[in-house]
Amino acid sequence: MKRRHLLQALGLAGVVPAPWAQAQAVTGTVHRLELGMSLPALLAQARSGDVIEVMPGVHRAQAGVVTQAVLTIRGVGGTRPVFQADGVAAEGKGILVVRSAEDVRIQNLEFRGTRVPDRNGAGIRFETGHLTVQNCAFFDNQTGILTNNDPASVLEVQRCEFGFAAAPYLSHLLYVGRIRQVRVLGSYFHDGLMGHLLKSRAQYTIVRHSVLVDGASGESSYEVDLPEGGRAWLVGNVISQNALTQNPAIVSYGEETSSLAEHGLFMAHNTIVNQRSTGTFVRVSPARLAAGLEARFVNNLLVGPGELATGTLDWTAGNVRTTLDSLRDPERLDFRLVAHSPLRGSARAAGVGGGRTLAPLAEFRPPVGSRLIVPPAAWSPGAYQS
Repeated sequence: MKRRHLLQALGLAGVVPAPWAQAQAVTGTVHRLELGMSLPALLAQARSGDVIEVMPGVHRAQAGVVTQAVLTIRGVGGTRPVFQADGVAAEGKGILVVRSAEDVRIQNLEFRGTRVPDRNGAGIRFETGHLTVQNCAFFDNQTGILTNNDPASVLEVQRCEFGFAAAPYLSHLLYVGRIRQVRVLGSYFHDGLMGHLLKSRAQYTIVRHSVLVDGASGESSYEVDLPEGGRAWLVGNVISQNALTQNPAIVSYGEETSSLAEHGLFMAHNTIVNQRSTGTFVRVSPARLAAGLEARFVNNLLVGPGELATGTLDWTAGNVRTTLDSLRDPERLDFRLVAHSPLRGSARAAGVGGGRTLAPLAEFRPPVGSRLIVPPAAWSPGAYQS
């Protein structure tokens, strides 16, 4: 395969190597944020097409608003530079507030410790436009990323980590409002608290080859919450709740009244783990949705005890139940089937759902990111083929 076509394929799968992902054409000036310099001052100087490079270290009490149509803010160096809120928040909202964006990219940065009086302080508050967040981490915030409800906005999240929700707040690690689309690829969510690991009210929600695992000490509610339905594709993910969860349902869809025009839930090749004595793997409430619901569930691996609260929706397409000891080492994020498992090679081709392929294009690779899958001669249920 030619290099150009290979990179395009990798990009579609969300596994673009970081150097290529950051090779955005620079049409303006490159600014540098050194330790002790002012982020708001640099943002005021920057013009559309510019780049702000954040130097290594911990940048304390720095917060600002991005209003440029095109801008890249990227950390440089061997480790991610850190924005530590230290009580400062732009407009009382978060470390970075992004609005009026045509193509804003935030890369290789860590956001920590955001607190605001409204209790929804975010590492990034995304208000309007198109935002891509790559190779970033969000720890100890009231919300990792929080969006507004602009129906035209698009959010892309690639190879990011969200964890350690701030106490004692109802913290969602990623909270997507009523925007057009959110796409999450190769990302890792863990250690929630009361809130959800991922909550989306978007018209289109796409989550592929990611891991949403509350961890031994996490106390999240739902791992994935899609309260207003919409069209959602969950493909090739590991989704797991532990015994301390605040709610026994793992994936919840349509729990609130919705006026969205389209609804569809398409789940394929997910490994869904319940570590409680009881629980609900997937709960669907279609009666509250304004439009009809299209659904397809294929080749999902349901691990541990629990039920499906999906009414008459069909779960016969290669979905199987198993026990925790059929996985290699879940405590170390190894959710592959054991080598001798009779489930290997027992699945069918996933096909299409909602106009998109339901085949897993990639697998999550710890600590964050993913790798392409070579289609096997015979598919296995769950998120891993290796």
